[in-house]
Amino acid sequence: MSRQIIVGNWKMNGTTRDSQALVQALLGKVIADGPEVVICPPFTQLALLASALEPSPIGLGAQDCHKDVSGAHTGDISPAMLTDLGVSHVILGHSERRQEHGELDETVREKAVAAAKAGLTPIVCVGETEDQRESGDHFDTLGWQIKGSLPDGFSGILAYEPIWAIGTGRAATTEEIAETMTFLREELVRQFGEAGKTIKILYGGSVNDKNAASILSIADVAGALVGGASLKAEAFLSIISAASAA
Repeated sequence: MSRQIIVGNWKMNGTTRDSQALVQALLGKVIADGPEVVICPPFTQLALLASALEPSPIGLGAQDCHKDVSGAHTGDISPAMLTDLGVSHVILGHSERRQEHGELDETVREKAVAAAKAGLTPIVCVGETEDQRESGDHFDTLGWQIKGSLPDGFSGILAYEPIWAIGTGRAATTEEIAETMTFLREELVRQFGEAGKTIKILYGGSVNDKNAASILSIADVAGALVGGASLKAEAFLSIISAASAA
């Protein structure tokens, strides 16, 4: 198994005091020879944490970006602004962005193009609702999301997060994840050819310190996109320890 990547999505959590304390608890315990680790705090903490993380192997990511380099976009952050702060990764198309902000596949694709052009690694999220899974439409849904959200020549990371498992404490079963990973890999190869064989696929959706080892051992799972558990240093470090550093 190749080196896995563990990404912590803090979402809308983290005051200055909390963020500093969490990072301090991680520093010195995440080693360069281990799995790749990236934390994605709110925009307000990026500059502060960039400085704190500079001497460490922990990467810094953002939770979103705009498709334009600059302009009249009140409240938005451009890819260039993120790289200026030392950010290396950016989460795009998370279901919470799609649902709460009406982001479409086309929007996500445009952001992924802009992020890559700026030198960021886009982590593009796809996932199905509970109704889509129960009706048997989940693979069609995922296939169309990949087609619409990933641009030609995509070389970033794909994150599969079943919407019904995000923040619910109910992770997909290992059988469900394995079946979906097989489909996603086949779909990536179908849409991108040989390049589709090397695109990393992460699993997200109620990943915690108790289920991480079993999830990370599934074929084609190249790491995890971790939500709530990434806000607890001990749990996040346990997940990191379960990942492969090969």
